[in-house]
Amino acid sequence: MPNLERPGTIAAPIIKSIYTADPSARVGHDGKLYIYASHDMDPARGCDFMDRYHIFSTEDMVHFLDEGEILRSDDVTWGRPEGGFMWAPDCIYKNGTYYYYYPHPAGTHWNDTWKIGVAVSKHPAKDFRDIGYIEKEGVGGWCMIDPCIFVDDDGRNYLYFGGGNQPKAVELEDDMITAKGEIVDMVGLEDFHEASWVFKRNGVYYMTFSDNLPGNNRLRYAMSDSPLGPWDRNGIYLAPTGCDTSHGSVVAFKGRWYAFYHNCVISGRGNLRSVCVDELFFNDDGTIKLVEQTTGPCESVGSAPAANPRAYTLMAKNAILEGGLEIRNGVAVNLARDNSFLMFTKAEGYDGGRANLKIRYANGSGRLSRVRLIVNDTDWSLLNLIPTRNWDTVDGDVDLTVPLKAGKTNVIKIVGGLGAAEIESVTVTPLD
Repeated sequence: MPNLERPGTIAAPIIKSIYTADPSARVGHDGKLYIYASHDMDPARGCDFMDRYHIFSTEDMVHFLDEGEILRSDDVTWGRPEGGFMWAPDCIYKNGTYYYYYPHPAGTHWNDTWKIGVAVSKHPAKDFRDIGYIEKEGVGGWCMIDPCIFVDDDGRNYLYFGGGNQPKAVELEDDMITAKGEIVDMVGLEDFHEASWVFKRNGVYYMTFSDNLPGNNRLRYAMSDSPLGPWDRNGIYLAPTGCDTSHGSVVAFKGRWYAFYHNCVISGRGNLRSVCVDELFFNDDGTIKLVEQTTGPCESVGSAPAANPRAYTLMAKNAILEGGLEIRNGVAVNLARDNSFLMFTKAEGYDGGRANLKIRYANGSGRLSRVRLIVNDTDWSLLNLIPTRNWDTVDGDVDLTVPLKAGKTNVIKIVGGLGAAEIESVTVTPLD
């Protein structure tokens, strides 16, 4: 019997470029799987600096694409003036629209002023706009976080939320923002802490959630014949992952079930987390087997993404180098130096819109390095350059999706000074 109070095998994250947590995995109307996750911004400042939601997609459970940033606290007119606190989100597709739910405080005293905000788009991974929050007393307030949305087979809509040992739910109208009826307490959950997630399998409703094991939350589940409970047959399906908190989702994709969660194996810090996934299995009686936290990728369930004919590669040997950088064997070296950077000017943006930038690098130091990505004078993020096999083989890659301007007008800048690395190239792949 495994020790459920001790972290299991340290799983390999699937999102490595930036720090992400609290993954809500959903299958879009286009057949792709999308990961709606929170973003632990680096450098961390507790959990209050979380902001700038990104979305990730996959077609085969092996290759995961950063689709780019879709919402930040600056976009929320009703939100906390100081920003931050963009915690665990969720998203659902209904009636031709994607509804994106996220918790965010409305006031400076953040833990007393939570609201459940809603943003909408016709696309699963871009063009979201905030339309306000669910205006019902009790949907929000002290510790009311972690929204999960579930649409049942009969078309009825349920919103689950709550933290601080307060599991709640309320039915929504078909406009997906108006509460219908009264808030219901979720009864029968064993040691509920936060992170509600509801799914249905073979006519049975499952609620997953994190528990209160000090410093090493586990993910539990309960079962019911009703979407609003009462819940019973409680169990544990994910042992601690090494983080102080745990949060996850369960989804069926191409005939298999998956458990998404996070750990801190890249950073070693519980407020700089990384999204992971492993296959999920059920017993004959419907109970869930304990997830094996694996160090390798999931088995492919489809073909690798086709090459984009408009993608092109910018070589470091053709970049402008500053701060002591120089080219050796085709790669830019000395990136550990302060004020070092390489810059590409007149990068093609075609008609403008999102483009994925993939940096090819080597890091034989055995330690995590980072670079800062600045595009058209906008600072987009620190990117993680995890160690590669050695300095002789350039086999590391890190990517982020950002907006580009139309034409050959874009300036891409990679700034060093945050650890040793060697940069070979940047591949630009238009997405829009």
